[in-house]
Amino acid sequence: MRERITFIHGGDAQFDQKQLQVAKDSLHVTGLEAAREDRLTFNFEELPQEIWRALKQCHELHIRWSSPRLYPLLSPFNARISPGLHISFTPHANRPDNLVCPLIRKLFGENLKCFSPERTFTPTSAVPERFSNSASFQYYQLLPSLEDFSTHITEKLCASKDPQCLARARLADSADYLDVDYDSVSQKLVLGTYRHQSPKADGRWNEGLERIGDAKLEIGVLAPEVATEPEQLKLGGFLAVVGEDDRPKPTLFSFLSRHHPSSQDSSTQPGSSSTYTTSFLEPTGLHPQLRLDISSSVPSFAVYPETCSLHAYLTLPSTLFPDKYQLANPLLLKDLNLRAIRSISGYTDLEAPDYAVEAWGSSMLVELDPPKKPIGRATERHLQQWHATVPLHLRYLSPNTGKSGIAETMFPWPVVFWACAAEDGSKMTTNPFDRTVVGYDGLFGTDTVFYHLTPRMNGSTGATRALIEKISVPVLDAGWVGMRKGWVEGGTGLVVVLGWLWVVWKLWVVGFKGRKDDVIAMEKKGQ
Repeated sequence: MRERITFIHGGDAQFDQKQLQVAKDSLHVTGLEAAREDRLTFNFEELPQEIWRALKQCHELHIRWSSPRLYPLLSPFNARISPGLHISFTPHANRPDNLVCPLIRKLFGENLKCFSPERTFTPTSAVPERFSNSASFQYYQLLPSLEDFSTHITEKLCASKDPQCLARARLADSADYLDVDYDSVSQKLVLGTYRHQSPKADGRWNEGLERIGDAKLEIGVLAPEVATEPEQLKLGGFLAVVGEDDRPKPTLFSFLSRHHPSSQDSSTQPGSSSTYTTSFLEPTGLHPQLRLDISSSVPSFAVYPETCSLHAYLTLPSTLFPDKYQLANPLLLKDLNLRAIRSISGYTDLEAPDYAVEAWGSSMLVELDPPKKPIGRATERHLQQWHATVPLHLRYLSPNTGKSGIAETMFPWPVVFWACAAEDGSKMTTNPFDRTVVGYDGLFGTDTVFYHLTPRMNGSTGATRALIEKISVPVLDAGWVGMRKGWVEGGTGLVVVLGWLWVVWKLWVVGFKGRKDDVIAMEKKGQ
């Protein structure tokens, strides 16, 4: 097993080398205000049996989870995904996949809707042979926390009760995002977590970091530097290998990255970045209108800014779906400030109620149509403010009781980004912090660079800042029906009886009138 811990702080003004103390078998961090990434690499034989048995059924498995809390990303950790649990999966040829869903439920919660990959997963839009950053199938659930995951890995991966292993496992509870990657070629499982600050009250890291067993432990304390090339990220600071180095070693390195903030100074000045907000127009009804309020301009520092296009990637749970026939109308798209629907995948049946849907839902890549402005550095200082609207539809939900015929469904905020062409010959594979298979990257070529907008909450602070929209949905009130069941049955019987009597009465009237007419006719004939 190998472990890498990386701290990213804001710069020299926030860091003093005295905050690092290297001992023989540990490194002590004192009062460090920084983001932190933990990355552990396990060999196949180091995994618990229940995990490696399921992984044997996978050609590749990629798990991504993001917290619903609004959290900042510090470069080089720039890639964003919608809050919740995202899984990309390619089955192993000629092997069953019956252990994949049981493992997912055991790791993340038994209440997850995961029956089997055939029933619950959906095919991706991208073709794996063409795009390397995609798998064959995808899955999503709106998972609010990693409580079950933290408990499980504490019991299984830390079975020896190593205090350092337990400390790392407990940090999963406060993680902003989680990445798990496995492929059958390397037969290694890589587990990574990110948090923008310490979970302690002051937000600072104060701890002694030791190796887990005999695992190799590398620690870096780094800060973003000014890169010399537009697609590069540059980091400088100190590195140390616990048990091998007696002091931190200075380092400075750069690499190409496919993910960047949409403003060059957003890593040190978060308020300066391009932003977006998400809301639904009221009243929502059964056909909610998603509104994106955007403050952004073309990233003029891109290599080819004229190739940049603005996109929103929506992850829709099974309760919501897009109507691809409605969205095929170019006049409608123009009125909504949408340029094109680039991809719709997943379950998009227009008639099925949610309680009859086994698949997780659907995803959609929308190219937005921002106002036409000349490209130049001035546009970055004067961000364009505008909005786009995406029409969606709600499925019929299961009846409920005691809630006045109203149910609630949730929608995770989409990811909004500029996609721009990279410089010819750019190789993004050298990024040691790269985050791939995030859903939307598989819908673009490998020569694409993403410039991310930052979510912005209006009027929310602290724990209330959740990147989740709640929608109230009218449903059948089963309690109302139950209370009035006798009335309904009695009323139905009464109506049937009255209807039968009315028919008999009409038949009798017709028969009586017929006989009367026959008598009159015979009397006239006799005269």
